[in-house]
Amino acid sequence: MKDNNFFSKPYLKSLFFIQNNWHQHGVLVHTLRVFYYALKAKEYKMLMATLLHDIGKPSVAYQKDDEDIKFGEYSFTDHEEKSYQIIKDWFFISEYTKQIVRYHYLIRDIKKSKVEDKSRYDTKLKIYNSLTPAMQEDLKRFLIYDDLGKGKKRR
Repeated sequence: MKDNNFFSKPYLKSLFFIQNNWHQHGVLVHTLRVFYYALKAKEYKMLMATLLHDIGKPSVAYQKDDEDIKFGEYSFTDHEEKSYQIIKDWFFISEYTKQIVRYHYLIRDIKKSKVEDKSRYDTKLKIYNSLTPAMQEDLKRFLIYDDLGKGKKRR
């Protein structure tokens, strides 16, 4: 897993300015928007997860292909695991929040990997099926707030 330092160009650009075509804002503004939409929906138990769900994203930012380079954008493969690794030992964070952070991208990853990578698909589906029905439902709702936080596509 990549580990950009705080002063690296990918870290700072993705945190403050640009992520990719699917996000109108950098990670910081996106995070605040996700928080806003969860708060607006009165999803109080998710609020801490909204603030932490992408905490590891700038650390794993990289330019995957020519399109990323052309548009000055970044990819963030397994950013949710990096975010979880950062917070997993924080005693003041609930297990619920840690699980939301760790698996917030799981549903989308299952859909994407079903087409692109059968092995990854099987692994991700097994994880999803191991979660309680309540957590599965919470992840579905969290994904809605995460999507709202992205804003409109740039191109």
